[in-house]
Amino acid sequence: MHNKQSKHTLLFIAGGVVLYFLSGAVDELRVYQGASIAVYVIAISSIILLTGYSGQVSLGHGALMAVGAYAAAVARIELNAPIIACFVIAVLAAAIGGALLGAAAARLTGPYLAGATLALAIGLPSLANQFSILGGEQGLLFDVGFPPLSLGEEFTQYKWFFWIAALAALISMWAVKNILGSRYGRTWRAIRGNEVAAALCGINSARSKILAFTISAGIAGLAGAMLSMTIGTVSPSAFPLALSFSLLTGAVLSGITTLGGVMIGAVVLVAIPEIADSVANRLGSSERVTTNLPGFLVSALLIMTVLFVPNGPVEQFRAHKVKKANSKLEKK
Repeated sequence: MHNKQSKHTLLFIAGGVVLYFLSGAVDELRVYQGASIAVYVIAISSIILLTGYSGQVSLGHGALMAVGAYAAAVARIELNAPIIACFVIAVLAAAIGGALLGAAAARLTGPYLAGATLALAIGLPSLANQFSILGGEQGLLFDVGFPPLSLGEEFTQYKWFFWIAALAALISMWAVKNILGSRYGRTWRAIRGNEVAAALCGINSARSKILAFTISAGIAGLAGAMLSMTIGTVSPSAFPLALSFSLLTGAVLSGITTLGGVMIGAVVLVAIPEIADSVANRLGSSERVTTNLPGFLVSALLIMTVLFVPNGPVEQFRAHKVKKANSKLEKK
C-alpha cells in the first residue's frame, strides 16, 4: 500500500512538472482554458467522491461552489487575507455547508436527495441579493494579485491563474485519491453497494454519508474559489443551475466511479462552448441558437454516454482489457 501511494505521489509530481513547462509553450487562450480545465477537474472529482463512491446524488454542487467562492472573496475584501488563506477559508466554509446539508441528506435517498440538492442549487446563489456584504446581483471582485515580479515580465496574469489552479487540482486529486483508497473509501463503497449489509457489519451509514458530503463540499468550495479567481468576480450569474448539471455530465463522461477519467470530463466541458461557437458561426445561426447550443450539446453528450458507455470510457477500456485477458487465459 505504501509503495502504491508513493507511486501516485510521484505521478502527481511528474504531472506538475509537465504542466509547468506546458504553460510556457502555449498561447494565452490555451493557458486560460488550462486553468478552466483545472477548475473542472477539482469540481468533478468532488462529485465522483460523493456520487460514485458513497452513492449520494447531488444536483447542487454549483451552489456549494458558490459558497466557497463568496467566502474567499469576502475574506479577501473584508479581512485582506492572503490568497492561500482565502482558499482555505473557501474549503472550510463549503465543508460546513456540506456538513449541514449532509445531515439532512443522510435521511434522504434517490430522487428525494436529488430534489433537495436541486432546490439548493436554485435558491442559494440568489440569496446573494439579500445581503449587501455579498455585492447583490453585481457580485464581488476577487483579485488574487499580480504574479511576482521575480517570475519575469513575460509571466502573465493568466499563467499565474493557471499555476494556482493546476497546483490546486494536483493537490486535490492526490488527496481524493488517497481518501478513496483509505478505509473511508472502502466504507463508502460498502454503503453504496448494500447499505443494509454495511449496517450489519457495524458501519454507521448516516455518519459516513455526512462525512462524504462534508469532504465533497469542501473540494467543491475550492473549485468555486478557483472559478471566481479565473473570471475575477463572484456573482449569482457565475453559478447558475446549468453549472451543476454540467458538472454531473462531466462526472458521467469521466466515469462516475472512476477518478482516473476526470480529465476527460473537464476537457469536454471546456471544449463545448468553443465547439458550439464554431458550429453556430458555420451555420450562421441566430444569437438565441448560439446561446442555447452549449446546453444542448451537454445534454446530448450525457444521453449518449449513458446509452453507450454508462461507466465512462476509462472504465469501459479497463473492462475491455480484463475481458480480453480472461479470453486469452481461457484459450490457454
